[in-house]
Amino acid sequence: MKVGHPKDFWSGIMFIVIGVLFAVVAKGIKFGDSVLVAGYAMGTPARMGPAFFPFWLGLILILFGVIIAVNGYRTKGGPDSAFPHFHWRAIAYVLGSVIIFGLILKPVGMLLAGIVLVIVSSIGNPEKSPMKTTVILAVGLVVFCALVFVWGLKLPIPLCPDVEAIQSSIGFCRG
Repeated sequence: MKVGHPKDFWSGIMFIVIGVLFAVVAKGIKFGDSVLVAGYAMGTPARMGPAFFPFWLGLILILFGVIIAVNGYRTKGGPDSAFPHFHWRAIAYVLGSVIIFGLILKPVGMLLAGIVLVIVSSIGNPEKSPMKTTVILAVGLVVFCALVFVWGLKLPIPLCPDVEAIQSSIGFCRG
C-alpha cells in the first residue's frame, strides 16, 4: 500500500480516531444487556442533552477524517511527501503546560496560571519566538480571558492567588 500524501492520510486517521472517541463517550456502548461504556442522554435538536453536541461533533470529525484520509491516499506526493519526524517534545510541552495550568489554577489564580501556560507551551515550539513576544502574548491572553470568562460570563474562576491578604487588597481579584 503506497500512500500518496502521508501527512494528510495520517491527519485524517487522527480525526477519525478522535471522532470515534467523542461519539463513543457521548453515546456509550451497549453489548446485549451489558453496558461497556456508560453514555449520556442524547435529547433532541429542540431539547439537547449532554451527549448531543459531542456525538454530532464526533460524527462530523469522522466524516472530515475519511475525506482527508482518502484524499491523502489518492494524491500524488512530491519529493517532500515523506512523513516528517513526529514532534514529541512539542506535544509534551503543550500537554504538560495544560496539566500545570489545571494544577496551579486554584492556588495561584488565572492571571499567573495563564502566563505560565503560554510560556511553558511556547518552549515546545521548534522555531523559538523571542521571550518578549511570548510574554506580551501571555499577558494579552490572560487579560482577554479575564474579561470574557470572569467579568463577562461571570464564571467562578479565581484571578489572583488564594491568599486572603491579596484577595482583600486587590479589588479586581474577586471578579
